[in-house]
Amino acid sequence: MELPDKKEVYTYDDYLNWTDDQRIELIDGQIYLMAPPSTMHQRILREIFTVFSVYLKGKKCEAFCAPFGVKFTEKSEKDIKTVVEPDIVVICDKSKLDNDGCKGAPDLIVEITSPSTVRRDRVEKFNLYEKYGVKEYWIVEPDLKIVNVFALQENNRYGRPEIYTEEDKIKVSIFDDLSIDLKDVFS
Repeated sequence: MELPDKKEVYTYDDYLNWTDDQRIELIDGQIYLMAPPSTMHQRILREIFTVFSVYLKGKKCEAFCAPFGVKFTEKSEKDIKTVVEPDIVVICDKSKLDNDGCKGAPDLIVEITSPSTVRRDRVEKFNLYEKYGVKEYWIVEPDLKIVNVFALQENNRYGRPEIYTEEDKIKVSIFDDLSIDLKDVFS
C-alpha cells in the first residue's frame, strides 16, 4: 500500500485518499496500520455483535462492526486528525451517523485485543474514548478470556474496570435489560 508522502501529521483528507489495500487508523494525526484479525478475534466479534444486533432490533440504538469509521475532532470536520475503527460500536444518537461512519463518540465501544494492538487499546484508545465521552468501553482479551469494562463516571473519567472472565455475564450498563454471557463469547 502506498501512503502519502511522509509528514508529521496526517488529516482526515489524507485518510480518505489512501487506497483500500490496508486498514489504517489515524490517532492525533499519526498512522497506525491494522493487522488482519485472527480467527479467534472474528469469532469473539461475531458472538458479541450478534447479541447487540438482535437486542437492538427495533430500538433507537444501532450496532456496527469493523470496518466502520469513528471520527473525533474538537473543531470542524476538515480538522479531523483521528479516525479509528473499533471492533464494535453502539450508537444511540442517529445524528452522529453519516455515509462514512460516526461523527463523535459512540455510546459503547468494544475493542478485541491482539498482540499488535494491546498497548494501543489499553492506553491510546482508552484515553481517546475517555476524552471524547464514550459512555462504556470494553477491552476484550482473547488469550486471557477476560473483558475489562470501563464506564464513564460523573466526573467524565473512567472508573476502575469491572473485570469479567469466561464464567461471567456482563451487565451492559447503557441498557437496563441486557447482559452478555461470556461462556458463549469465548467458547
